Amino acid sequence: MKLTKPERSWVLYDVANSAFVLIVVTTIMPVFFKEYAAYGQAGEISTFRLGAANSAASLLLAACAPLLGGLADAGGHKKRFLGLFMAAGVLLTFSFSFTSRGMWVFCLLAYGAARFVWAGANIFYDSLLHDVTAPQKADSVSAKGYAWGYVGSVIPFLGVAGLIFTFKTSASLPATAVKTGFIIVGLWWFFFSLPLLRNVRQKPVPTRGPDHTAGFKQLFRTFKRICENRNIRFFLLAYFFYIDGVNTIISMSAAYGTDIGLDTVQLILAILMIQITAFPFTLLYGGLAGRFGTRRLLFAGILVYCFITFFAFFLPVFSTGAKVVLFWVLAFLIATSMGGIQALSRSFFMSITPFDRSAEYFGFYNMFGKFAAVMGPFMMGITGKIAGHSRWGVLSMVIFFVLGAVFLSKVKKDKAA
Repeated sequence: MKLTKPERSWVLYDVANSAFVLIVVTTIMPVFFKEYAAYGQAGEISTFRLGAANSAASLLLAACAPLLGGLADAGGHKKRFLGLFMAAGVLLTFSFSFTSRGMWVFCLLAYGAARFVWAGANIFYDSLLHDVTAPQKADSVSAKGYAWGYVGSVIPFLGVAGLIFTFKTSASLPATAVKTGFIIVGLWWFFFSLPLLRNVRQKPVPTRGPDHTAGFKQLFRTFKRICENRNIRFFLLAYFFYIDGVNTIISMSAAYGTDIGLDTVQLILAILMIQITAFPFTLLYGGLAGRFGTRRLLFAGILVYCFITFFAFFLPVFSTGAKVVLFWVLAFLIATSMGGIQALSRSFFMSITPFDRSAEYFGFYNMFGKFAAVMGPFMMGITGKIAGHSRWGVLSMVIFFVLGAVFLSKVKKDKAA
């Protein structure tokens, strides 16, 4: 199905902001922070502080999201808000390059703020899907954004990784090359956002005036309906827990790899493999769901991640050579279910919610996703700090997957099954 210019422009923003996730959140910043910004700190301490920054950014966004959405809808300023948040994110990404050795407070504050505005921009980006395409094409256009985000973010990743490898002379990251990489990410984010800002036109809506409580009113109204529906209620509880575990493992995997003594080169190559491998396995999950049922595939994804947590817990007991091989196995396992469990969660939720109120329900679904990003990184960090090693923090994630599976088992089979 051929995309229109507004649709292509909308899809390109996913390419733009996915580079921030892959390069900054997942790969470079965890290692840069631990080796450079938090130089001289114990591994469990720096991991705790990084996890706290991730949690704080997610918690702040979760608290502000209803108000931001209400303001944007009331004034008809979704694209304007997206542009402002994108610009702030680009500038904050540039600011990472001003970090000097030991400046962990500055680095964490800039990183936390960047994560907040990145996620905030995505609220307005998601809502603009209604403005760029017809309802019957929404699934296709949304999927293309998700897919091209995976593929497109690999291009700047390879550029930054090549820059790092070129100037790497020791086991640590070359600071100057990493700081240049942050500039590349910011520029990529900015330039691939321009088509959306230029070609997407927000459909005119009646302005409701400056109703600063609109988002919260909708939240409470939808919450009341959810409490009355057993299926939706238990699914959102399940999603809250298992997606927290998934996101925590994704965002903290590089930091954990550093704690167990893996080489930076191996970490970067493993993350690249995850990014590429996740795409076909996401499609595989979608195909198998039609045959075996969406809920069964969600259970399968949760089971894979339970195995990943135990696998990662025992990883430090092996020799250095074995660690390298087993970490690659671990990375492959993460890739097999990372995209699938997220994609099927969305489609399952769609199957149990009323069509005529889908926007309200998916707003609440996204809110749960934001709140779910708070506990996991903090739990992993504080558990590792108390126990004296990050491996115990990783093991604590199994609690989230078990709770997610328990609540999911209370949800009746989806309509398709």
